[in-house]
Amino acid sequence: MEFIKVNPQHEKHIALIELNRPKELNALNRQLMLEIRDALRELDEDDNVRVVILTGGQKVFAAGADIKQMADATAIDMLNIDQFSTWDQIKKTRKPIIAAVSGFALGGGCELAMTCDMIMASETARFGQPEIKIGTMPGAGGTQRLTRAVGKAMAMELVLTGKFISAQEALDAGLINRIVPVELLLDETLKLAREIAKQSPVAIKLAKESVSNAFNSTLDEGLIFERKNFYLTFASQDQKEGMAAFVEKRTPEFKGK
Repeated sequence: MEFIKVNPQHEKHIALIELNRPKELNALNRQLMLEIRDALRELDEDDNVRVVILTGGQKVFAAGADIKQMADATAIDMLNIDQFSTWDQIKKTRKPIIAAVSGFALGGGCELAMTCDMIMASETARFGQPEIKIGTMPGAGGTQRLTRAVGKAMAMELVLTGKFISAQEALDAGLINRIVPVELLLDETLKLAREIAKQSPVAIKLAKESVSNAFNSTLDEGLIFERKNFYLTFASQDQKEGMAAFVEKRTPEFKGK
């Protein structure tokens, strides 16, 4: 990996992916996104991994896409390159992904954070979709995920003006989970990851799938989907262990089976 650092066992059951283009403020070029795609594929198949943290470090998450790589492209070039196909692996990943955002998360960086399942932000985090200022618009989900997260009015304002919002504004709008001091960002993100990682891996995957499906279905369809996944947990050893541990007043030992 040239543009990311991957630690499959940063802690027990927790993998860490760190963007690593510091001179370019972690601008998202095609190679970096290919590396994220490949890393997530491997981590998703690794039974020792239950949660993935994606971060850019304490200074910047990702300041946007690599404009130099796209500036002279034609519409047909973009169609043939299929610019955002590598992003599909992020939403396909069955294990929870937590974005740890410090500094700028702009354009593609904001879209990358929103593609994750949860966002932890430091006090220095800034979010925005400034593509309009360079004559284009979001193309990796910015108009869709942002609208679902913060509502039409704010999404319109952010997308059509290109303005940035602070971590506090993002929290108030429902875009992120919480704000922590910059020096504690990774520690606090790890705390959240640990809470998830100690649960049943089977139930985690099915629950994540059900929550994600809520954005693509009607309420009635979503309830049917949720019910099927709920029933499916009863085919797992984890469900038997979890309920037995509850009855016996002990801590369950989940195996992901």
